Amino acid sequence: MGKKYEATAKRSGDVTYEKLSKRALYCMYLAGVTGGAVLLAIIGAVNVFWIFPEDITAGKWISLGIAAALLIEVLVSPYFRYHRYRYSINEECIDIIEGYLFVKRSIVPIERIHKLQTAKGPFDQIFKVAKVIVTTGGGDVTLSFVEEEKAEQIAEGLRRRINEIVKDQRAEEKSEDGRK
Repeated sequence: MGKKYEATAKRSGDVTYEKLSKRALYCMYLAGVTGGAVLLAIIGAVNVFWIFPEDITAGKWISLGIAAALLIEVLVSPYFRYHRYRYSINEECIDIIEGYLFVKRSIVPIERIHKLQTAKGPFDQIFKVAKVIVTTGGGDVTLSFVEEEKAEQIAEGLRRRINEIVKDQRAEEKSEDGRK
């Protein structure tokens, strides 16, 4: 399991966030390197076969700059994404903080969840991580790069909590119907 990261929320007291395991970082790097290699191959093919005749050196310098920026992105992005990504799940909501240049925080009330799903792509399977996809009426929120066992525990815990909420709501409806 990943190490705990504690952050203080100014309005709602102390919140404990969980960080991702090192496997998640390696998965991010492999996905980034693979995607970067594909983009470099496309840039190379465009340079060789289509856009730039041999006498246009400015285009080749631009391509070299794009390739260098892509290389830096592939090396830097996973590191910052890994260290920024954290999540918290409590009785009321799921809170996910993620991002690289722009930080995004998703807070999903558990009572609004319509569907739970776990998923693993090819790189996820190599590093034994998975995604927990939470669907609400407003869209999907994905808890990514969680260890497989932890993802299953999260999905099962959320399923149980949703069932408790539904039972409580049904009991309330029955008691209200009895009063009328």
